[in-house]
Amino acid sequence: MRYFIIAGEASGDLHASHLVSEIKKQDAAAQFQGLGGDLMAAAGVDLLWHYQTMAYMGFVQVILHLPQILRAMRACKQAISSYRPDAVILVDYPGFNLNIAAWVKKHLNLPVYYYIAPKIWAWKEGRICKIRSNVDKVLSILPFEVDYFARKHHYTVDYVGNPSRAEVDDFLQHDTTSFAQFCATHHLDPQRKIIALLAGSRRSEIAANLPRMLQAFAQVQTATSEISTTSEISTTSEASASSTSVPTFQAVIAAAPGIPLEEYAPYLQQHPHVHLVSAATYPLLKHAYAALVTSGTATLETVLFGVPQVVCYHLKGGAIIRAIQPHFLNCRFISLVNLIVDEAVVPELIADHTHPQHIARHLFPLLDEKSDARQAQLSGYARVRAQLGTNLAPIEGAQRIVQHLRQTRCHHT
Repeated sequence: MRYFIIAGEASGDLHASHLVSEIKKQDAAAQFQGLGGDLMAAAGVDLLWHYQTMAYMGFVQVILHLPQILRAMRACKQAISSYRPDAVILVDYPGFNLNIAAWVKKHLNLPVYYYIAPKIWAWKEGRICKIRSNVDKVLSILPFEVDYFARKHHYTVDYVGNPSRAEVDDFLQHDTTSFAQFCATHHLDPQRKIIALLAGSRRSEIAANLPRMLQAFAQVQTATSEISTTSEISTTSEASASSTSVPTFQAVIAAAPGIPLEEYAPYLQQHPHVHLVSAATYPLLKHAYAALVTSGTATLETVLFGVPQVVCYHLKGGAIIRAIQPHFLNCRFISLVNLIVDEAVVPELIADHTHPQHIARHLFPLLDEKSDARQAQLSGYARVRAQLGTNLAPIEGAQRIVQHLRQTRCHHT
């Protein structure tokens, strides 16, 4: 069968590539065309448009790049019409994908599957009308969505497991690189523990969050160095011979997929002791001691690697944004970590709470191996993992799509 698949950003490209690989195992004759990224292309998708030309977030960014987005939408519709697939698979990216779903249903009446449901529990709840009218099956990767859609909208979604869990588990099973080897590969100091900086996958997110993360790390580094020096001096006296020095840290930025490395140069020039790694987010998280993370899939990946974190998401407007937040955000939390267990496992710093000093204040307690803050996060992480279950999302999702599609075809014949 022929499938047209659309992913509009880096995380969607990753998850879609695994889904494509599993569909091929379920459907030996499967062919794919679509919009996405390098990983989807490597999995065998005939890529017509790269997500880098569409990955814009926020009202201002979307308006500024609206002509580009509309061109991609027109090209997508034309491609689907020409390709005449047996089904269309949409991966996250709801602003674009729900428009495509409505067009497909109106003009081609093809089966439409949504993998990674639109987050209407957070905002734009009215999108349920488009989902109900134009999507044949929603495959959720967040366990709480099943109850939300059923209770709030009397709509059935299928939880298929979380793809990040399968991806992280697979990586940890096969990666044998030691901390010393990782440091040697990336020219890091093996005597210093790593603080990972994951500032987002979009240029706008990086520009908003990375400078604050870097300034916060500089404050923490200064504080830990002063404590370390004091501890070393105190050990010269017999009374405090049991004192231990606080380890020094090094910050390592994980470059976002699709963002040219030269775009990070201004940040590195201002903070010359900070390092940058490319195409190595999972290896970085495996060896990180703590992390500053922009809200998104990376927060959940950080949990699955067992790395304590502070979630940061800067928004212009500061106190004003915080004041109006309850009127457009329908949930208590913004990070997947806290949403999954419905409790504040990790600190969430948004809008006017992203001042570097504030970030540093929350990060500092996580750097003590025995601190209550660090241990509380790790205990919370165990509850998150338990909630995610053991289903392998790409396999389960592929089975449900292919099975439903075959049933639909048999019914029509």
